[in-house]
Amino acid sequence: MIDFETFWFFLAASVALALAPGPDILFVITQGVTKGAKAAITLACGLSSGVIVHTTLAALGVSVIFKTSQTAFFVLKIAGAAYLFYLAYQAFIHRDELVRIDAKKSKESLNYKTLFIRGFFMNVLNPKVILFFLALFPQFVKEQNGFVALQMAQLGAIFMMSALIVFIIVGICADKASSTLMQNPKFAKCANVLTSCIFIAIGIKLALSQR
Repeated sequence: MIDFETFWFFLAASVALALAPGPDILFVITQGVTKGAKAAITLACGLSSGVIVHTTLAALGVSVIFKTSQTAFFVLKIAGAAYLFYLAYQAFIHRDELVRIDAKKSKESLNYKTLFIRGFFMNVLNPKVILFFLALFPQFVKEQNGFVALQMAQLGAIFMMSALIVFIIVGICADKASSTLMQNPKFAKCANVLTSCIFIAIGIKLALSQR
């Protein structure tokens, strides 16, 4: 079991990292602005669920493969970039679909299952997250606290919950701030185009990333 001091230090680090500018929180904000709080919360749940995969891989030591193998890292980052480019394409071709102009109608038409899965795979297919787990988690694991894999699982749970709470709060705030902006149909169209550009930028950055 992790000790009390380790818990609070790791929690503070997790919250700070969740708040740091990056593709996950940027996507949550975009969804909060364009599709509302429920969509942002659904996405936040999907993104946070991806942490389970990374925690499991790190705890089992499988993530070391991606840290030591250039080929494995390359394959995963290209898969992640390709997925982001696909999302960019989807956002662009649907740019004329006005969202949240008719709140009731738009909420009924959203596919929350798809949004959840999208968030999940965005997180899982990011090799930087795997390397981040390998770099951060060992700093908070202490041999005297017992079974290392169990400690890793506990740290993963703390990170997942803290990220989920941060993303939900950010998504709700984005929704509240957009209530007046989305009354303008042109803003809705521009938001979809901006979303597409964000995906492309993140995809390029991921494809060009180095270990």
